[in-house]
Amino acid sequence: MKKDYLNILSQIDAEINKSSVNKPANLIIVSKSQPAQSIRTLLKLGYNKYGENYIDEAISKIQEINEDDIEWHFIGNIQSNKIKKIAKYFSWVQTVSTEKHAKLLNDECKKLDKMMNICIQVNIDNEESKSGININETEAFLKMISIHKFLSIRGIMSIPSKLNALKENENSYNILKSEYDKLSKQYKSIDTLSLGMSNDFKLALNRGSNMIRIGSLIFGERRS
Repeated sequence: MKKDYLNILSQIDAEINKSSVNKPANLIIVSKSQPAQSIRTLLKLGYNKYGENYIDEAISKIQEINEDDIEWHFIGNIQSNKIKKIAKYFSWVQTVSTEKHAKLLNDECKKLDKMMNICIQVNIDNEESKSGININETEAFLKMISIHKFLSIRGIMSIPSKLNALKENENSYNILKSEYDKLSKQYKSIDTLSLGMSNDFKLALNRGSNMIRIGSLIFGERRS
């Protein structure tokens, strides 16, 4: 298994290095539905950034692994009643898309005296099945939540439609990159375009993504 990880991770790293202009893109390994032992194996290989979708599953692994050097990213849908746990166990939240959730997250982080890195989730292709704000609302939304002192707004996250990814339709990716470039000039804290997963990370890297989130390509497709 370790050899399998090394093989695919070396391929991903090669794509990251090939597309790098300044510094390499960050790889977030999506470890949902994976046991703690798999994360331990990857830690030994030098990978310390992990994304989790389900809070209770994530907490179980975080407590079992008990490793301070891991950077945990919450990448699932935010539920108001789970925000206290998210604030406690994660250092990044990539799926903020409502003022209510931003305020609740800020309030919990204030209690913990903890800064939380966040990305604004943008629903770039306006799919009903996905959360996120419209790309045209990004600037106004950032201005609205920038009052929250315990949130560090790091950038935008998006999941283009599978159809666009399959067709290698670059339009959505180009729009996101353009929006990111504009916002990063307005906000000093913005340095992250989280874009690209197992099915489209090469396209995303080529269009300027500097953070990719990959799970199934590393671990294999999940069994239902």
